[in-house]
Amino acid sequence: METVRIIRFLTFLCAAGLGNAREVRVQDGPLYRVIDNAISIGCNVSGYEGPPTQNFEWFMYRPSAPDISISIASTKDPDFAYAVYSPRVQRGEISIWRLSGDSVELHIKQLRAEDEGVYECYTPTTDSRYLGTYSAKVALKVIPDTLQVSAKMVAKGRQSPSSSLQLNLVEGRELHLSCTAYADSTQHTHLSVTFAVSDPGAPVGGPVLRNIISIDRDFSVQPSNEHQTYRERFLNGEIRLEKMENSTYKMVISRVRPQDTGSYYCTAAQWIQDADRSWQKITEKRSILAQVTVQTLDSQLKVSVSPHEVHVQSGSIAELFCNVSMAVAPPPDVALSLDWWVSSSRDSTGQLVASMSTDGTVSLGERYSGGDMGTRHISLEKLHSTPGSFRLRIYSTQPGDIGAYSCHVKAFVSYPSSRLEEVCSRRSQSINILMSVQDISLNVYTFLDSVMLYRGDTAILLCNVTLETPQTVYVAVSWWVELAGEKPNERAGRLLASVNRQGVSEPGTRYSGQELSTDKVGPQCYRLRLYNVQAEEEGLYHCAVTAWIQYPDHTWYNAASAKSNVIKLYPYAQAKDLLLIPMIGGVASALFVGVTILSTVTCCYIRQLRIRNR
Repeated sequence: METVRIIRFLTFLCAAGLGNAREVRVQDGPLYRVIDNAISIGCNVSGYEGPPTQNFEWFMYRPSAPDISISIASTKDPDFAYAVYSPRVQRGEISIWRLSGDSVELHIKQLRAEDEGVYECYTPTTDSRYLGTYSAKVALKVIPDTLQVSAKMVAKGRQSPSSSLQLNLVEGRELHLSCTAYADSTQHTHLSVTFAVSDPGAPVGGPVLRNIISIDRDFSVQPSNEHQTYRERFLNGEIRLEKMENSTYKMVISRVRPQDTGSYYCTAAQWIQDADRSWQKITEKRSILAQVTVQTLDSQLKVSVSPHEVHVQSGSIAELFCNVSMAVAPPPDVALSLDWWVSSSRDSTGQLVASMSTDGTVSLGERYSGGDMGTRHISLEKLHSTPGSFRLRIYSTQPGDIGAYSCHVKAFVSYPSSRLEEVCSRRSQSINILMSVQDISLNVYTFLDSVMLYRGDTAILLCNVTLETPQTVYVAVSWWVELAGEKPNERAGRLLASVNRQGVSEPGTRYSGQELSTDKVGPQCYRLRLYNVQAEEEGLYHCAVTAWIQYPDHTWYNAASAKSNVIKLYPYAQAKDLLLIPMIGGVASALFVGVTILSTVTCCYIRQLRIRNR
C-alpha cells in the first residue's frame, strides 16, 4: 500500500514538472515533394525557459543509414553543416528562415534524390532543468517529376505559315486555345490549370502575366480575381474553360477584342494533401500556347460608293451603291448598320435620307417621310447578288435632291449576352447628283376691283398668276392681310383663305369670323370677296402663290413660290353716315330749347294765377 502511494506521488511530480516542459513540433508527415522543386519544413518550440529567441539545428537521416545523423544547418553556427551539405548552405540553396523567436522553417530551393530521408529539428537547451522534448522528426519522400504541360493548337483564326505559335485574328472572331496537362504519380495528387496572357511586346516567358481563367485543384472553374474585366466577360459567357478528354483543357474567348493581343500561356500545378489535411503545391510548369494579334475591325473595314457622279432628269430614277468590304473574311457575328446622308450648298450639315438597322429594318429621314410633299418613294436594300453591296434608289428625283450623297457604315459585334456593341464606323466619299432643271417663271399681281369702297360694300380682290413652264403645274393660292388696328408686333399677317393645289377652298384658321369667299374666275385669275366690309377691315392685303409638280410616284414638289404686291384696303364712310351726327345734334338742341320755353311760360302763368287768386 505504501508502494502505491509513492508511485502516485512520483507520477504527480512528473506531471507537474512536464506542465512547463519544452516541446518541439514539426509538421506532420510523411511529406511528399517533387524532385527539383522547393520545400519548406516548419518547426517551433514552446514551454521553454530562457530568452525569447531560441536557436534551432537541423539534422537529416538517410534511409540507407537511419541511425546516423547528418548536420544540415543551424541558426547559431554558420559552419554547422557537414561537407555533404556545406556547399549548398554556402550558396544559399539551403537555409533557415526565422519566422519568429521560437519558430523557423528549413528551406531547400531545389530538392535532390539524396534529400529523401527523415529530418530532425533540434533546439539546444536554455532551461534550468532538462524536461520535455528537445527535437521532432518528419519523413520526407522525394518523388519523380511526372507533370507534363504542352500546347495543343486548336485555334480558330488565320494562322501564320511562318510559325505555329503565331495567330492573327480579326476583332469579333472566336479564339480556341488548348493545352494538355497530366501527372503520372503514384501518390494521390490533383492538378490546377490556369490560362494567362502577357502584354504585347513582352519577352516570351516573362514573369508579368495576367491570369484569365483557371480550373482549381477541386475542379471548379474560377475567373481571374485580379482583373475585373475577365471576370465580367466570364459572367457574360464570353470566356469559358472546358475539361476535354485525354487531359486536355480548352479556353474559349467567343469574341476577341483588340486588348486580347498578347502571348498566351498554360500553367499547370500539381497539388498534394499533407497529413495535416492542408494542400501543398509541389510542382508547377508553364507552356506557351500562342502569340495572338487581334486586328481591329476599324483597320479592316472599307466603305466605297459608286458611281462617282449621277446625271438625271427631274422625275427619273437615281441609283446609288454603297460597297462594304473587309481585308479579311468578316466574323460571322458582326452586324452592320448603314445610313445615307445628303448635303447641299443650302444645308452643309447634311440630312438623313434613309437608314438600315442591323436587323435589316429600313426607315426614311424626316425630310422624306411625309409632310406637305407626301412620303417619298425611296428604297434601300442589300443586294444578295453582290455581297456587301447596298443600293439606294430614288424613284422620282426632284431638284431638291441635288447634292452630295455619302454612305455611313457602323460595325457591331454580337456578344453572348445578346447585346450589340459598336466597335467602329466608316464614312465613304461622296456621290454628286446633278440634274438638268427646267426653269419655271412665276409672277403674281393683285388689284382691287373697284376704285372707291364704302363701308358695308363687298370688297373684291383679284390675283392674276402668270406661269411659264412646259411642265404640268398645279397652283395653290392663299390670301393674307395685315390689319391697321393691330400692334406692330402682331402684324405677322393673318391667313384669310386659300385654294389648295386640288382647287379646294379653305377658310383661314385665324380669320374665320369674317364673311368672305374665294373662287377661280379665269385660267389663272383668283378672286377674294369680303362681304360687308367695315372700318376694322382696313389693312394691307396680298396673295401668295405656290407652283406644285406631281411626280409619277404621286409625290409633290414645290417648284416655285411668289408673293404679290400689297393692296391697301380703306372702306370710306357713306353720306348717310356723315349726316347722322349733325341730325342727332340738331334734334337734341331743338328739344332742349322747346323744353326751356315751355317750362318758362308755364311758370309765369302759374305765378300770375296765384296773384289773382290772392
